[in-house]
Formats: sequence, structure tokens, C-alpha cells
Amino acid sequence: MIETAMITVRALHRAERALRSRVAGVGLSQCRALTTHCAGLLAPSHPNWTSTPPPHIRLHTRLLATKRGPGKPQGQKGHGKTTTPKQKEQKQEVEIMRCMTVTELAQAMKKDVDHVYQVLLNTSMEQEAVEPGSLLTEEAIKEAVKRSGMKFKWAQQKETRVRENKEVERQPPPDPAVLVPRPPVVTIMGHVDHGKTTLLDSLRKTQVAASEAGGITQHIGAFLVELPSGEKITFLDTPGHAAFSAMRARGAHVTDIIVLVVAADDGVMKQTVESIQHAQRANVPVIVAVNKCDRREAEPERVKRELLAQGVVCEELGGDVQAVHVSALKGEKLMELAEATVALAELLELKGDPRGLVEGTVIESHTDKGKGPVTSAIVQRGTLQRGCVLVAGTAWAKVRFLSDENGQPMQEAGPSTAVAIAGWKELPSAGEEILEVESEQRAREVVEWRAFVMEQEKQEAALQEIQAKQREHLDSYRKEREELAHLTWRQKRKHIYKMQKYSAAIRPSERVESGELSLPLIIKGDVDGSLEAIMDILETYDADEQCQLDVVHCGVGDVSESDLGLAETFSGTVYGFNVSASRPILQRAARSGVSIRLHSVIYKLVDELKDQLNSLLPPTLEENVLGQASVLTTFQVKEGKRKVDVAGCRVLSGQLNRKMKFRLVRGRDVLWEGSLTTLKHHKDVVPTVTTGMECGLSLDQEVECRPGDVIVCYEEAEKKRQIAWNPGF
Repeated sequence: MIETAMITVRALHRAERALRSRVAGVGLSQCRALTTHCAGLLAPSHPNWTSTPPPHIRLHTRLLATKRGPGKPQGQKGHGKTTTPKQKEQKQEVEIMRCMTVTELAQAMKKDVDHVYQVLLNTSMEQEAVEPGSLLTEEAIKEAVKRSGMKFKWAQQKETRVRENKEVERQPPPDPAVLVPRPPVVTIMGHVDHGKTTLLDSLRKTQVAASEAGGITQHIGAFLVELPSGEKITFLDTPGHAAFSAMRARGAHVTDIIVLVVAADDGVMKQTVESIQHAQRANVPVIVAVNKCDRREAEPERVKRELLAQGVVCEELGGDVQAVHVSALKGEKLMELAEATVALAELLELKGDPRGLVEGTVIESHTDKGKGPVTSAIVQRGTLQRGCVLVAGTAWAKVRFLSDENGQPMQEAGPSTAVAIAGWKELPSAGEEILEVESEQRAREVVEWRAFVMEQEKQEAALQEIQAKQREHLDSYRKEREELAHLTWRQKRKHIYKMQKYSAAIRPSERVESGELSLPLIIKGDVDGSLEAIMDILETYDADEQCQLDVVHCGVGDVSESDLGLAETFSGTVYGFNVSASRPILQRAARSGVSIRLHSVIYKLVDELKDQLNSLLPPTLEENVLGQASVLTTFQVKEGKRKVDVAGCRVLSGQLNRKMKFRLVRGRDVLWEGSLTTLKHHKDVVPTVTTGMECGLSLDQEVECRPGDVIVCYEEAEKKRQIAWNPGF
């Protein structure tokens, strides 16, 4: 037995040496036969022996038996194709930059914008504030690329030069030797009920009566008055102190003098005080026009004492402020007011530079059908002529037409002149500063530079707003979930369900009887994470006082029969995210009236949910003013045996429609609301009266009307309400 084993071992060693030396004469069948024979001899005495050769021997055996090297197919003797190993899948590279917009990132990834929205879900991004043009942070860009299965690389930075500042600046102060006297620019201010508009109208009428040749010129917002002595005054009709304040804030020092109108029978009011404060902040001198001095209850001296308390000291009280007693309605002492204005202008020594580049301010702007964009402006410096190239804000013009306040053509306009300018490429805003430039090319450069600066400021503000909302959202999110942080999301939902008022056991009929608006929901998602994201969004719902949002059931998977059963029972709606519904399910839902709304983008799902909530809210009544009329006088007429009070009115704006509702307003108090019993124009009963017409009307109740009261005609229309819920993304 020992001798046989030794022979077997020698045979094995011989076979092993043959295999290691890759002897071509040893075939695979011979090696297997020799191994089997040796194994049979060694099996009785060596139980642990196995006939399976080690891995390196098996490899050598195959190579020797087939007479080919690795990578050579059998039968081709080394001339076959080489088998290439499977390469790792290459990820798409995306070139990114800092501060990319959503659209730019989608183009770089070769995806649509919705894809970017979808991959940014459940991140710190505030989804509601993200628009296609919104800027994304560096972290959000990297996260979107990674979630899309791509890898990013920074785009090669190009050599960027700092953009040259193309802004046009105002000219330095002119040489005093070239200055010439100019008319004063006067703004009339005061309380709305103290006769400011009447004073302006009386100035126009007075001037027209004195000179039929048309010495007064009127334009939108500005008109020129020429006194018999030859002096000129440019008046600005700025409606309210807000426009004047905006003008001062822009640094456009248009106004030289302020005429403060105060009613002698009413005294200093709130808006009078605001006007005084505007004048004091702007350091503009004031002339007081004490109006309505023809009335019996007028007390001009009381008005001066009240002005003294506001820091306006009239000349009669030892100050330097002129006070003129006028009656705008009767036209009394208006020329004295104009002369006082001229005298103050002489003391101020108002002068202007008629040479050099033009500078001015836009008073108003509008679009004319024949001329295009037209602006009403005050020239402050230089002489404006046809062909001048102007810049105002982000608009520029080559002046092709100049006209005065009557619409008559003008050849030129000097300092303190009100002029209408046509030739603007776009309509500038009121209050913008007008500057003349050398050429059209220079004007384009200035406008492009200003647009560039505005865009940079807008992007910076948008980025800061996004970052602030992200921080606010994260802080609130963490704070709300601190107490439930140790629970899973299912446990959190279970806890929240216990806190909610609704119960699945409540029948739909009981919900209707309670009178509460409610929207039951069945939520289905494709995976647990998607469902969790939707439920987290619904947790932020905080508009239960408008409409309750009841989540009856939520689960993972496609819409099923049981989901439809719940929707039918609770009259609810099925919302699905990245799920589908079979044809039988859709057919049954159509028969039963159940709405199934499927979405693949979560923000669209939330938008549709908000729209559905809005549709459930009852509309509100919105008031639309149709017209206003001022009461001029009151009288009585006989209708049969009884006397009826009639208010004689003039329509100030819009129209009065007898079928609509009316309101009587005195100051800020509403004295009556109702309808009209009679509306007449002269002696004819009419259904409507329009602006400028006089009419007589009687109310459906006995209410005392006074001259100066305002009658408002309005209608009530239904307006859809909006849900107060803000999902926060």
C-alpha cells in the first residue's frame, strides 16, 4: 500500500510539473484520467483527498489543452478578436457656475425646468419663491446635479472685464455771469376741501378775462400765467402731497415757491400740516392763500394763529410769510396773490442758465395716438430744441416735436418753461430727471448701463430674499418638529391625526349640517418618501377657519377600489403623486362623481389643491365706484301735496346711474346709503348723467344735504376669495 501511494504521489508530481511547464503534449483528458486514477488509490487511506484541482491548476489545464493564451477564442490560434471587459457607465458632466438661474441649470443639464423643480424637492430651497428666472445657490445647484445622477464640473472662467460706467452726470454749476432771470415755478398745495382746484381754475379765468389773446397757457400738470406787467409764473398742479414728496425725494428741485391754500372757515387740517412739513423739509418758501374769505363764518386771524403753531409766522404776527386773503370762487384778490408771488421770486433772485446741455424734470407722461409717447416737462437748464437727444430713466428720445400748453408748436423752451416733448422711444416715469446727451449712441449707452445696473440690483435682491426665506423656513421647520423629532414620520402623522378635530366616523350629512366648509382628501404616492413629503406640506395648512382640510387616508401605491370607496363615502378628492389609475377605476370614478387628480410635479399638485380650496370659498362683495357728484345747492319741490327735498349737483367724474346704489359723504363721514327716487336733468327724468352735467336728485330717505357734500354712485360685484394658506415653498 505504501509503495502504491508513493507511485501515485510521484505521478501527481509529474503531472503538476507538466502543467506548470505548459507541456503541449499533455491533453486535458489525460490529466483528468491521471487525477481520477490517483484519487481512487488515495481515497481509502486519505479521506480528505479531493479530485478537484486547485484554481491555478484548472486555469493552466485549460490553457494547455486548448493551446491558446488568455483572450484568444478557440480555433483562431491567436488571430481572433480581443474580448473587452465591461466598462463602468460614465456619468454626464454638467458645467455649472455660481448664481445660475433655474432655466440656465436646466439647459446645462439638457432637461426641462420641471425636472429641476422635482429634484429640488425636500431640500432647503423655498419652492414657492423659485421661478424659471430665479437665482439658485451653489448648494442647490450641486444638489440638483447629484440627484439627477450626473456629476458637475466648474465652467472655465472667462476673463471678465469690469463693465465701464456709462452713466451721464449733471453739469457743474454754471458761471454766474451767464445766468439770466427766469420765471418762478410755483406749486399750489393744501387740504383737498379748501379750494385748491378752484383757485387754479379762477387764475385761468382771471387771466383769460384780462387778455383775450390767450396769455394763459394750460397743459397737463402745468400752466403759465403772464401778469399785465409782463412777469410770468409757471404753476404746477400736483394732485396731492404724495407726488410732490416723490418729486423732492428724487432730488429734482423743480418747485421754487409753495402757495399754501387754507380755508378761512375751516382752518388748519391734517393735510395742511403735512404740506407744511414737506415745504420745511425741502427748504422751500411759502405764501399763504387764506381762501373763502367771502363767507360769513370766515376767520382769517384764527387761521394765522393756527399756522403759527405749525411754525408758519405771517407778516402780521412779526414773521416773513406773506398771507393774502382771497376768494377763489368769486375771483377776489387773485392778482394780489400773483403779485406777491412775483415779489418773493425777485427776493429769491431766481436765475437760470439758457446755454449748455438741457436738464429738466418729467411732470407727466402719456401716449398720444398720433405722436406716440409724450411727456410734459419743466426745463431747468439749457434751451430745449428739436433734434436734442434726451435721457430720462431707462428711456431716451430724439426730440421731434415741441408744443406749449395749448398744443401749439414751439421752436425752443428755456428754463422754467413747461413743454410737451414728443419723440420718446419708451414712456418715462413721472418725476424722472431729464438730461441731454451728445448723440443717439451715447443715449443708448446710458440706457443700457442703467438697465444693467437695475438688473444687477434686482438679482442681488432676489438672491437675498431667497436666502432669507430659506433660513426662515428652516428655522420654523426645525422648531415645529423639535417635539416630534424622535418619532418616525408615520408616528408623527398618527399623533397629528389625534390632535385634529375631524374624525373618520363623522358622516358626510353631519358635516353638511354643521355648516363648516371641508375638503376630505385621499393621498396616494409612489414611494414612502414622496408620501412623506406631501404629508409634510399638508401639515403646514393653517386656514381651518376658512375651510377644513381633512386627510381621510394616505398610502403608497396606485389608486385602488378602496380609495374610491373612501372618496365616495366622504365626498372627497383623490390626489396621486407619480401613481396611475386603471381604466376601470377611472370609469367608476366618472360614474360616481369622484375627482381623481394625478400629478408628477409636487408644486403643481399643491397649486391645484389651492385652486380647489379657493373654489369652495364663498365670494365676497366688492364695491366699484361709478361716479361722483358734488352738491351745489338744495331746494324743495312739490309732488302732489308733499314737499320733496332735491339736491342740485354737478357730476365730477364718471356717471350717475339711477339703478345703482348711492352714498352721501360729508368730509370723511358717510351720512346715508341707499337708492334714488328721482334723477332729472333740467326737467327731464333721465336714467344716467355723465361728467360735467348738472342734475337734480332726491334720495329714498329724508337726509339733510349741504353744498359741498359728495354723492357717490357705486355698484357691488362678487369677487372670488383666496385661501390664506401659504405652503411655504
